[in-house]
Amino acid sequence: MNLSDYRQQMDEIDTELIRLFAERMETAAKIAEFKRQNGLPVLDRRREEEKLIDVCKQAPEEFQMYTASLYSLLFEFSRSYQNRLITSGGELSGEIRRAIAETPAVFPESATVACQGVAGAYSHRAAKRLFRLPMPMFFADFSAVFTAVEKGLCQYGVIPLENSTAGSVNRVYDLMARYNFRIVRSIRLKVDHDLLVKKGTKREDIREILSHEQALTQCGEFLQKFPHIKITACENTAVAAKMVAESDRNDLAAIASPACIEEYGLDCLEKAVQDSGNNFTRFICIAKNLEIYPGADRTSLTAVLPHEPGSLYKVLSRFYALDINLNKLESRPIPERNFEFRFYFDLDTSVYTERFLQLMDEMPSLCEEFSYFGSYSEVI
Repeated sequence: MNLSDYRQQMDEIDTELIRLFAERMETAAKIAEFKRQNGLPVLDRRREEEKLIDVCKQAPEEFQMYTASLYSLLFEFSRSYQNRLITSGGELSGEIRRAIAETPAVFPESATVACQGVAGAYSHRAAKRLFRLPMPMFFADFSAVFTAVEKGLCQYGVIPLENSTAGSVNRVYDLMARYNFRIVRSIRLKVDHDLLVKKGTKREDIREILSHEQALTQCGEFLQKFPHIKITACENTAVAAKMVAESDRNDLAAIASPACIEEYGLDCLEKAVQDSGNNFTRFICIAKNLEIYPGADRTSLTAVLPHEPGSLYKVLSRFYALDINLNKLESRPIPERNFEFRFYFDLDTSVYTERFLQLMDEMPSLCEEFSYFGSYSEVI
């Protein structure tokens, strides 16, 4: 036999496999109807475990691992199909449909917006990009921003989530697990760090440089030029600029945004001191209630998965089965559990498709804990 003969043989096998797969799914539909009539849950974990052991025993030893993988995926397809047949829409998909219908067609131009830091901070700049006329309220830390939104003190909050060079803002990811909020929009903001000083201060006068720890990380190569100067981290780049402006000392400098030059009457000794010219920070705009504005094509979720083999695979295979692209996967340790993690997912998919709504209704059954943060579009 030559290659074309083997390929023909493979095609014939595939034709039979497709026929049998369709027959299997049709039988799954009949099982779904029986479960619906008798009030039985779609997932029968014991049955799946017994079935998996049985099919692996039937397979040749060298193919047992592949058989287990194949049937685990088949179980996912079958369960997904049965869920779709039994439920016309779950609680979460209903909430999403209502939000789509009730959210205004245009993102608001003006609102009270909670920002961490002080005027001139990057969060403040992001708020100005998101809203034409923001009314900012400034808070000392990220936790206070979440609290202000959750308690209704501010309509929205703007929080940095990740940087293209320094990575995720871990503190924010940890806080996301503690507060009730929804993401309604995100924005990528070009970040340029300048070396700012009081008027009259020269480069040789500098004895201490202040900035946020992440900004200091982003300017590591530049700071190596100052081996004998004290480097001090503070809660915000704009706070650093304000401290320099209000200090009696003339030997202080801040690494902060160009917006702080005019805001605090400072001089710029050197522009764009960050290591990478391609330096962007992604900010999320959060609200108390679910708002889904037209064009939403990104969704953020978090989940705690069962501490057992294959739990993450089951979630990822569900994305694959429904043709939903995973844009980001982040994990953070759960403080009260030893070596267990909370996962954060960003999905690149339209909120308006039935398969997306189906996924939202199926995800809770795969997870010990599950939260939907929202669906939104990103301003670039």
